[in-house]
Amino acid sequence: MEIFLKEYLTVLKLERNLSVNTQTSYNNDIKSFILFLEEKKIDDPSVVDSKILTEFFKLLKDAGLTSTSAARYHSSIKGFFSYLHQNAYIKTNPVEKLNPPKLSRRLPVVLNINEVDKILDSPDVSIKFGLRDKAILEILYACGLRVSELINLKISDLYLNDEVIRVFGKGSKERLVPIGSSAIKWTKKYLTKSRPLLENKIKSENIVFLNTRGTKFSRMGVWKIIDFYSKQAGIEKEVHPHTFRHSFATHLIEGGADLRAVQEMLGHSDISTTQIYTHIDRDYIKQVHRDFHPRG
Repeated sequence: MEIFLKEYLTVLKLERNLSVNTQTSYNNDIKSFILFLEEKKIDDPSVVDSKILTEFFKLLKDAGLTSTSAARYHSSIKGFFSYLHQNAYIKTNPVEKLNPPKLSRRLPVVLNINEVDKILDSPDVSIKFGLRDKAILEILYACGLRVSELINLKISDLYLNDEVIRVFGKGSKERLVPIGSSAIKWTKKYLTKSRPLLENKIKSENIVFLNTRGTKFSRMGVWKIIDFYSKQAGIEKEVHPHTFRHSFATHLIEGGADLRAVQEMLGHSDISTTQIYTHIDRDYIKQVHRDFHPRG
């Protein structure tokens, strides 16, 4: 089974151009299933049937796995068995008979404009790290970037005079995203006053945002920055890098932005993914009605 997995992951890497994070998720999900099979003394994929799969997904549910994570497991394992079937390693794909876990519709946490302002105003821009952090927060909110897109930004991706930045999203898909005047202002200040003090001539390469070692940030490094300033600003909501992305999209739609334009800016391949923000917008309108209507 491990040999099949290694072969499958190689195909994913070479043919589907998936991000490293997605490849890692596939690997971890399928490995978990293989370990489950090993405990049942199963090493032949052709033996796997819907009964075994149902038992595995029941274990995941009993372990407290969210419906979103369970759906990802289903997708990973289904892809793996589809590959085995297409290459005649097995006669049928048992996952095709198994319905994917139902996703519970849970709307993401969104900051209101006042909360965003409080967080953006928190860094001490008189020091090099504060100026860097200010620029990070401004770009996250101005452009709605994924954290992976932020940490991989290169100086050559910044077209600040044209008010756009180049972003490489999932599957290395390239897109141009508008950047507002406030984010441009603070990014320019960071590049001229702070980044030169953080730069390591050998290790920094062309990366925009540098950590204390002068190298690229980790995802966790950005999360810690956001967590620190959110708490400093007195925000009681759970705030993480993706919260800025959710807030970016929601505020655009609240302001009347076209859904297709927001889809393009976010880099969503399917507009149905973007439509979640129309639900958030409706909930916001209902809340305003409840709060301010005299008979709400």
